[in-house]
Amino acid sequence: MDWQELTDLTRGQRFVVERVRLAGTGVVVEGQFEPPQLAQLGVDDQVFVAAFVRSHGSIKEMERIFGVSYPTIKSRLNRIAEQLDFVDTDPAPSGADVVDRLRRGEISVEEALAELEKSR
Repeated sequence: MDWQELTDLTRGQRFVVERVRLAGTGVVVEGQFEPPQLAQLGVDDQVFVAAFVRSHGSIKEMERIFGVSYPTIKSRLNRIAEQLDFVDTDPAPSGADVVDRLRRGEISVEEALAELEKSR
C-alpha cells in the first residue's frame, strides 16, 4: 500500500502508525507513532504544499501551475495552515535560563527582570 492509498483510506481521520520496518535492515519498531503533520494532510493538499515548496513560495507561480487566482491560492494556503501546528522558533526563555544567564554575568538585573516580565 502506498501513502496515497493510506491517505484515501483514512479520509482525513487521524491515525496512528503502530509498526515501522526500516527498509533493507530488517529492523522493526513497534509502538504508537503519530505521522508527521504534512503526512496527515489529504493527498491533494500534500501535492499543493509540495508544489508551493518547489515554486519557492511564489504565489504567482502557483497561480500558473494550478490555473487559479491569487485569492484561491491564499485561501487554500490559509485552510492548510489551520490544520498545522507551528513550532515557536523564538520561544521565551524559561525563568531558570534567565537566572543562569544573570548568574554568569551575561545580562544585568534590569535585563533579567525585563525578560521575565516578557515571558509572562
